[in-house]
This record gives sequence, structure tokens and C-alpha cells, in this order.
Amino acid sequence: MKSGGPQALVQGIENAAALLLAVLWLAPLLYAFWAAFHPPEYAIRFDLLAPLTLENFGEAWEQAPFARYFLNTFMLVTSILAAQFVLCTLAAYAFARFEFPGRNVAFALVLMQLMIMPEVLIVENYRTMSHLGLVDTILGIGLPYMASAFGIFLLRQTFKTVPKELDDAARVEGCSHLQVLWKVYVPLARPTYIAYGLVSISYHWNNFLWPLVITNSVTTRPLTVGLAIFGAPESGVDWSVISAATLLAVAPLLIAFLLFQRQFVQSFMYAGIK
Repeated sequence: MKSGGPQALVQGIENAAALLLAVLWLAPLLYAFWAAFHPPEYAIRFDLLAPLTLENFGEAWEQAPFARYFLNTFMLVTSILAAQFVLCTLAAYAFARFEFPGRNVAFALVLMQLMIMPEVLIVENYRTMSHLGLVDTILGIGLPYMASAFGIFLLRQTFKTVPKELDDAARVEGCSHLQVLWKVYVPLARPTYIAYGLVSISYHWNNFLWPLVITNSVTTRPLTVGLAIFGAPESGVDWSVISAATLLAVAPLLIAFLLFQRQFVQSFMYAGIK
């Protein structure tokens, strides 16, 4: 009983701290919901009897080309994810199953990229995109992220857990290396692909600094940059409209999480166990 008392106290403190952190994390989102669905005069007045309205969403949609921002973001995220799946799968398969000179050195260089923040390479990336003529293009935004060191590492670790006997059996049946990869390794790594895809989509949907640097026009700006420009002080500050625009930007990810929450958690847990 004596040992249970302090342990229960520690558990209670941990639960209270977790609850406090959850409230602090949710507070901006809760305020955005309140301001977006109420008239501007109630943006900072928390009156439970305040009238509800959807006019803020219509005004935000009309004041900025959010349809174009959504299209740009969708093209950016899907193109990056597709390229990452292809490049990371091929690289991870090579590191996991092939013996070649310098393999360990090459993989060590891949791991070193995990220690380098993308922001450090912004100047050099901009210079490279400028030389390639890709400034202010969707491809220019996504190209630096299409070979992901994290994706290569994650898939390589997963591929190494696949029994070698399955590889040998497929080879005996006459499958080529690519057929073995497609028919054996990729299906078994499906939870890892889902988990990595979720990380990639959420990161690049919310990425801001590099798109801000590389884009100059509405035709290429993603949602994050468009929202920042829309909410700039020189454009006028209407918290209700800005909050509505913010919810428009985060709505796809929020709805996807609420609909597929169980699959999200299961995918991450399975990938972590692997």
C-alpha cells in the first residue's frame, strides 16, 4: 500500500500533465472553430448564445484563390509521394538484399541525411532549381524531397525482416528481381507504406518555408503559403475570416484522420514493431 501511494501520485501527475498539454495543443484549433462559425463581433467574445454563421467560409473562399491552392497542394503531395514510393522502394531493396562494393558506406551517407535539417540546404536547393529552370514550379517545390532518407531507412528495415526463403522461392519460380520486389516485398510491407505515406502527406501538406522561397505566383503556391499571404496584416485582419480559411486548409487532413483513425494508429504500431 505504501509503495502504491507514491506510484499512484506520479501516475496522477503524469495524467494531469498530459491533459494540460492536450488542452494547450487543442486551444488554437478550438478558437479557430469558434471564430470561423461566428460573426466577427463574436471572434473574441465567448457567448454561448452567439449566432452561428457560414458566411466567413464563403468570404474567405472569394477573397483568395483557395481552389487553386488546393489543386497545387494536391499535385505537390501526390507527385512527391509517388516518387518517394518508387525511389525509396528500389533503394531500400538494393540495400536490404544486394551485396555490392561500398554498400555500407552508401547507406551510412543515407543515414547522415537524416541528421541534416532541410532548411540548411535551402540556398543550395534554390540555386539548383534556378539552374534547372524550375523556380516557381510544382516540380521545383517537390524535387528536393523525392528521395527520402527516412523512407529508404524505414523500408530497408522492413525488407530485411522478410524471410529470405520467400525470395529464393520466387526466384526458383522464375521471377526477376523486380517481380520478386513487386510480388513479395511490397505486399508484405503494406503497413509500412501506409505509415510512411501518412507521414509524407502530413509533412508536405503543411510544409511552408521552402514553398515560400521557391514560389512567386498563385499558379504554384500551396495552401500554406497562400494562407500566410491571405492572413498578412497588410491584407487586413479579420480573425473570423482568417480562422475560416485556416479550417479550409486543415480540413482534408483533419477529416482523413477522423475517418481513418484506427487504420492510422494500427499502421504506425505495425511499422514500429517491424
